[in-house]
Amino acid sequence: MANLQDKPKPSSAFDAAVLAQLACPACHGDLRLEEARLVCAACRRAYPIVDGIPVLIAERAESIAV
Repeated sequence: MANLQDKPKPSSAFDAAVLAQLACPACHGDLRLEEARLVCAACRRAYPIVDGIPVLIAERAESIAV
């Protein structure tokens, strides 16, 4: 089993270890880390990360064109 400390974090602003536990609040799709935001793979909403905390509020999400 690999040591978690050996893997580089994709962003120092967000702990990616929690990513597997999160889902899009609008459609319950999988989220992925892109730059300083979480993007839903299903509905393409982008949620900002503020001070290391993802703001998972559907009304505050930004729609991303496909």
